[in-house]
Amino acid sequence: KINKILFLIITCEAILVSGNVIKFHQTPAHILRHPGETAKLSCLHIVLNYNVILWYKWSDSGQLRLLGYMLAGSGFPETGVSVKMDGSADTNKTSKLTVENLSQNSSAEYFCAAIQSEAYFGTGTKLTVLESNRTISPPTVTVLPPSKKEKNKKTLVCVASRFYPDHVSVSWQIDGDNITDGVATDSAARLEGEHYSITSRLRVPLKTWLTQGKKFNCTVSFFNGNETVYRSDWVAGVKGCLAEKYLKITNAAKLTYAVLIAKSSFYGAFVVFLVCSRKDF
Repeated sequence: KINKILFLIITCEAILVSGNVIKFHQTPAHILRHPGETAKLSCLHIVLNYNVILWYKWSDSGQLRLLGYMLAGSGFPETGVSVKMDGSADTNKTSKLTVENLSQNSSAEYFCAAIQSEAYFGTGTKLTVLESNRTISPPTVTVLPPSKKEKNKKTLVCVASRFYPDHVSVSWQIDGDNITDGVATDSAARLEGEHYSITSRLRVPLKTWLTQGKKFNCTVSFFNGNETVYRSDWVAGVKGCLAEKYLKITNAAKLTYAVLIAKSSFYGAFVVFLVCSRKDF
């Protein structure tokens, strides 16, 4: 069992290995199929004098399984694996993996890889074999405003629900600009009955939430088998006199707290003074 931390080295950008630059281009990113069908994946790399591509399957159970490898133009699948390998593993050539006779057990993420002193993986292909009694459904997206009880920062919550399958990703925008700071999204969608749901949180400074006209938008991308579609929802920050009232209340609370601290300090100093005076007496 291999820890998923290894996949932090997954990248389709340039990686320096033994003086050579490796660049992967693995396609497609998503595949939806029905039982009994086939799925085809492609992987291209750029590295001089390298001609080996390995194919792996990462299942939901956390098992990373070697499916086989290509050496130049020859494919060598592992025994008992229903896959075919063709194309070429040479530089600037395309290595192809065909997964045959798909079943529910075929649902997983598939990666191509290069092995030198270390293993480097492509960006992966998420394959889901659809269950016959389910219909592909895009998510319903709702953004919940922050709690009034939060003080220094505000947390907005985005809930995407009632979608199938779980080919989604979540992003946040403030006034149209993509935001990554302060974002925390569930690591995986949760299955609830026949549908999935996923939650993402955006934490912003109080001042940002109270800026008049700010628009906080959550966008969920969903692959429906043919294309990626988008669903979104948004809320606006506290506006006008309501924001001013909130700030006044907050500032008043801070002032009251400061006064209490000052009174406590003065009282403490006064008590010390009395004690010292009595000793002198």
